[in-house]
Amino acid sequence: MANFGPKDIKKLREMTNAGMMDCKKALTEAKGDMDKAVDWLRNKGLGAAAKKANKVAAEGAVGVKVEGNEAVIVEINSQTDFVAQNDKFKAVINEVVDHAFANELVDAEAINASEINGQPFAEYLSLQVATIGEKLVVRRSALIKGDEMTAVNGYVHANGQVAVIIEAKCDSVKTAEAMTEVVRNVAMHAAAMKPSTLSCQDFEMDFVEKETEGRIASIEKENEELGRLGKTLKNIPLYVSMKQLTEEVLQKAEDMLKEELKTEGKPEKIWDRILPGKLARFISDNTTLDQEQCLLDQNFVMDDSKTVAEYIADKAKAAGGTADITRFVRLEVGEGIEIEEEDFAAEVAKQMGT
Repeated sequence: MANFGPKDIKKLREMTNAGMMDCKKALTEAKGDMDKAVDWLRNKGLGAAAKKANKVAAEGAVGVKVEGNEAVIVEINSQTDFVAQNDKFKAVINEVVDHAFANELVDAEAINASEINGQPFAEYLSLQVATIGEKLVVRRSALIKGDEMTAVNGYVHANGQVAVIIEAKCDSVKTAEAMTEVVRNVAMHAAAMKPSTLSCQDFEMDFVEKETEGRIASIEKENEELGRLGKTLKNIPLYVSMKQLTEEVLQKAEDMLKEELKTEGKPEKIWDRILPGKLARFISDNTTLDQEQCLLDQNFVMDDSKTVAEYIADKAKAAGGTADITRFVRLEVGEGIEIEEEDFAAEVAKQMGT
């Protein structure tokens, strides 16, 4: 005879969010012991997670928490976008973000190795898998913690698919306070413009050289088509990054520009008024990689007459100080995950044993 009743089943269901029949079976197996029934459901969740282990979790959401001069960002992946929009999944995101923030966990590895609510994180996540019904993965995370002279902020796009946290080192507490909202604007910019790094100094030279070759080849091919159509050809750059523009390269460019001015018959006494603009154009034409991928070199979306670096400098100056963006972390759900295309007909045949 069962030593539990409908109220016990209801209570267990409320505790675990498991199905009614699963709760009844759990209490039967546990002979009415509520704690053992929870363990039974957890173990069942572990089994469910094992069945889903071969499924790619490439959907999900990114969460951010910012307080004072500290910020955390966490990406949790699910298997479907449908689950990512579920309130239960959103609750998991919020709980894990709060957990990472409170314990200053620096990355996903630290989160996965931690304890939450008095249990190993792996067990906690497995219980969420059992409740939600899909494989969940805490894939990436980062922590920014500055001092009182650091402006820290973040931004999560409305769909939860892209988020950014960012910091700027300032010359004073007063400047840092004034720059907090400015830094958020740059986080919004980074979410939209997808920079991959802070500045060209982060690039490996091999990468820059390969990019140079590829971009030149691409423009040459495009020019072939433009030539056939009788259209103006595009300028083929010599370089693509400021990292390549050494003092020697810039000096040669200046000498070449002076020769052009001489050939054009421009009086030498006005060269100093013309050269800065022409040299700036040379640098712009030969730093396209930086403008595309480096946050500080991108044109700021809210005022494209300035780069992000110039926008920050101007705002800091207006606040009576100086500021430099020193770090940002941008996460977009599922980026870099390879999803194997499934042959639906073959999958159905496999399930039917044919």
